[in-house]
Amino acid sequence: MFIINLTYKTDLEKIDHYLDEHIVFLNEQYESGIFLASGRKVPRTGGIILSGASSKTELEKIIEKDPFKKNDLADYELIEFIPSKSCEELSFLIE
Repeated sequence: MFIINLTYKTDLEKIDHYLDEHIVFLNEQYESGIFLASGRKVPRTGGIILSGASSKTELEKIIEKDPFKKNDLADYELIEFIPSKSCEELSFLIE
């Protein structure tokens, strides 16, 4: 399991220019089962994605397809963790 911490490197006008393409990318990853949740940070300085990717290498390859990455608009921090406790609704995350 991974937390992807995106931090914008540019102004929101440039981010918004690529936002629709980024949403298409997110939707593709949701359909493939790789992404589990995502959203904007508050304040809007980036975003967070929860991913069930099987490896960091796999996730890095996927992130390369993100328009925010392709256009050098955001930095990506990948945090790997092993869920050991959850609410009942998220119990499928426990290995």
